Amino acid sequence: MNAASFLKQSPLRLLPEILLWIFIASLIGFLAGSASAGFLLALDFTTKTRIENPWLLYLLPWAGVLIAFLYTRYGKNTDAGNNLLIDEIHNPKKVVPLRMAPFVLLGTLVTHLFGGSAGREGTAVQMGGTLADQLTLLFKFDAEKRKTLLMAGISAGFASVFGTPLAGAVFGLEVLAIGRLRYQAILPCFIAAIVADRVCIEWGVHHTAYSISTIPSLTAVNILWALVAGICFGLCAWFFSWSSHKLTHLLKQAFSSPLLRAFLGGLAVILGAALLQSDRYLGLGIPVIAESFQGPVPIYDFLFKGLFTIVTLSSGFKGGEVTPLFFIGATLGNALAWILPLPTSLLAGMGFVAVFAGAANTPLTCLLMAMEIFGTGSAIYTALACVMSYIFSGHAGIYHSQKIEVYKHAQKN
Repeated sequence: MNAASFLKQSPLRLLPEILLWIFIASLIGFLAGSASAGFLLALDFTTKTRIENPWLLYLLPWAGVLIAFLYTRYGKNTDAGNNLLIDEIHNPKKVVPLRMAPFVLLGTLVTHLFGGSAGREGTAVQMGGTLADQLTLLFKFDAEKRKTLLMAGISAGFASVFGTPLAGAVFGLEVLAIGRLRYQAILPCFIAAIVADRVCIEWGVHHTAYSISTIPSLTAVNILWALVAGICFGLCAWFFSWSSHKLTHLLKQAFSSPLLRAFLGGLAVILGAALLQSDRYLGLGIPVIAESFQGPVPIYDFLFKGLFTIVTLSSGFKGGEVTPLFFIGATLGNALAWILPLPTSLLAGMGFVAVFAGAANTPLTCLLMAMEIFGTGSAIYTALACVMSYIFSGHAGIYHSQKIEVYKHAQKN
């Protein structure tokens, strides 16, 4: 066999294409990481501005009207957000409009500036996916390669916004369908996620650190309690997803105008904050998340944060669900410490990742996230919580465009 024949038959024949994808994924990572860095720095500024000026909350209804008007008048189909990216991967039709990136960026910053309860992952993922998809035009990619571009963009956005490159890489592979990972994009997703995370850090962004202070010995009894906690987290994830979809549907049925829905949603958030006489459940809620790892917090925190977030997002405000789900999970874990004989910080950490695992149907992503954030010492506990939450959260998660490739349990005919 001559050298040419050997190269044709050996895996080395893939090297040119691999090098091309490393280059493209690195470019995606740079673009997404830079966009996330700018977004996170701006989000820090808007959050501080809101805290220093509590009266801004009373303008939230009008902020919602502005967001709804812009999306209705100029945004076209970009209002679908993350679900648009997932739909385009499942059934590629046309390149995601570049306007999605500035629209979701502006919408999220306005939501947080005026006190809406929302997250940030949706913004970073949509910016990453949008910027990545523009390379379709540059490289003249077909539908299959375009899917890989979008998945790499999703991974890069997720990794950079949370500082979790491994979790971000797997998120782009796992979020598309329940029960299936798309390994054809594994290298671009990992390269894009790692580069995006490093670029974001180089721009001077610092991510909040959380720690689990006490990890008990791995006994049969403790494993049992971890499984019980996981069931609780899964049921919470199911209820959050079900309530979000239900309220969105009801609001669209009752009020055809997206401007009116946003206005009423803003009013509801103001009313809730006034009744509770607290801004504890507005914005991202990162201080409360940190507090839940350190000692007892009110046992109703997870309920109110869920309610504020569902109202905010269902009425048309922008941002995402993931950071609020971290809040809900961590405070629910903290509340469970009153009845389950596991350390408070461990239950908070388990809930932090497990409620998201159930709501997004991404248990592997959340296990990796737990190890990146908390270290490997609690990995078995967080893994059990994520798996049980995934099983008990049902099939209808926060992303309605997810396909069911493999059911979580046997289906009756």
